[in-house]
Amino acid sequence: MNDDAVNWLRQPGRGKYAKIETERRFLLQQMPTDTSAPRLIEDRYIAGTRLRLRRVEVGSQVVYKFCQKVRPDENGPSTVAITNIYLDEAEYKTLRQLPAATLRKTRRVWQVGHHTFVVDEFHDDLAGLLLAEIELPDPSFELPLPAPIGNEVTMDERFSGGYLARATPEERALILAL
Repeated sequence: MNDDAVNWLRQPGRGKYAKIETERRFLLQQMPTDTSAPRLIEDRYIAGTRLRLRRVEVGSQVVYKFCQKVRPDENGPSTVAITNIYLDEAEYKTLRQLPAATLRKTRRVWQVGHHTFVVDEFHDDLAGLLLAEIELPDPSFELPLPAPIGNEVTMDERFSGGYLARATPEERALILAL
């Protein structure tokens, strides 16, 4: 018998549709000159939930996603179980009516040797903030860090998307001053 037929009861972040991601995040001192594939991302963190509504735009093409991120270990922000559902525009517009905190950024791909980073350049009140992320097999993976990578902020909750979206103007100013 199919495992899912027997084990139908699931908790958020568990089951065959939840993908485990282990990421590390770093501040960047400047935008690397050799990035590619820019895409504009608008994230809407739904109030009172672990849900995120995402709109990704490249030229005239748009992709809509509804996502849940759950930390298997609440004290370990580097690892999350992520479940995505792809939406059409009508579904996106319906969910967009929910109260949410918004975060806008341009994401680019940065290839460094055999490693692929994504670099997020934030907009609006977070203009000037540059973060590089890389997905790794585990959080302790040794990684050569090229310039212009600065301090690692993986374990600093202030650099998670949900926190950045909900931060007050004073909290955002402190983040930008780092």
